[in-house]
Formats: sequence, C-alpha cells, structure tokens
Amino acid sequence: MDFARTKENFTSRNTIPSNNNTLSAPPLSRYENQKRRDWNTFCQYLRNYGPTPLSLLHCSSVHVLEYLRYLDQFGKTKVHNQNCPFFGVPDPPAPCTCPLRQAWGSLDALIGRLRAAYEEHGGNSEMNPFGARAVKLFLRDVRNFQSKSRGISYDKKRKISRKNQKIIAVAEGHDQTHDNAGATLCGQTNIVN
Repeated sequence: MDFARTKENFTSRNTIPSNNNTLSAPPLSRYENQKRRDWNTFCQYLRNYGPTPLSLLHCSSVHVLEYLRYLDQFGKTKVHNQNCPFFGVPDPPAPCTCPLRQAWGSLDALIGRLRAAYEEHGGNSEMNPFGARAVKLFLRDVRNFQSKSRGISYDKKRKISRKNQKIIAVAEGHDQTHDNAGATLCGQTNIVN
C-alpha cells in the first residue's frame, strides 16, 4: 500500500502540465536515438556478462572485442572463408556455406557511437575502452579481411588542400585570379595576365 502511494506521488510530482505555452524538448535525431539504443544494448550485455555482471568501471578493450565478436552472430554480410571458391569474388554466382557477419562499416559506426556515449555518461576520454588501440586494430583487420573476402576495396579518400586545389585549377586552366602572380607546376611557370 505504501508502494502504491509512493508511485502515485511520483507520477503526480513529475507530471508535465499540458500548457501550450510550455516548450517541449525537441525530438532526438536519428543518430542520438541510435546511440542511446546501442549504449543500452551494450550495458545489457555487461549486465548479462558471464556468471557475474560486469561494471562499466571494469570494462576494458578486451570486453569490447568480445562484444563485437558476439554481435557477429546477428550479421547479414556474407564473408567468404579463404578456402571458399568465391573468396575475393564481388558477386558470387551461387550460394555458399560461408558465415554471415557484421559488416565492417556497421562495426566502425557502432564503435564511434559507443565511444561518444561512454564520454557522455561520464567516462574519461583517455580511459575510453572503445577508443583503445586494440579495438582500432581489430576494426582495421576486419576491414582488410572483408575487403579481400568480398573483393571490395576500401580506398581512403585524400583531402586536397586549398593550395593543391589552386595548383590543379591553374593546370586545368580554371584559375579565377587575373593578377600578375606566377604558379609553378611540374617545373613550368605559368604567368597569368
């Protein structure tokens, strides 16, 4: 009976008035919703960890790697084994018995969201298990193996500096400046009049 009264008091104290003049919190973005779901799922994994629950304070990169391996069972990406005849073939012509795994891009995005959520929940950025070197190496290995297995290359996009963009524009004849400055490209000097 005391519990019922306490529950009643709790709900009555925390009721938000339905006044049109009050500002409501803006809805969370898709990213924020996904980050919250991922964080709750990871915390649930820690609560169900082994014979005794694991606290977030004792969580290390080893536990993060175990979690990523655990998630593989829910993957939807076909990753061919090295002895599979379709290893390295982008579009295999027939089905095979190779396992389904989590795609590298999904794991990479997940770790990014969990790293941010860890710090939002009061974790120290220097002790963040999601940003540990072992996790970065694991993700790199997954990316490399999956690219070989599926015949897909993950090319790193280079950032072009403003200086290099200007040199490329001059070389292609798209220079917008019409002053007497000179530009050197491949040993040649182009003077713009």
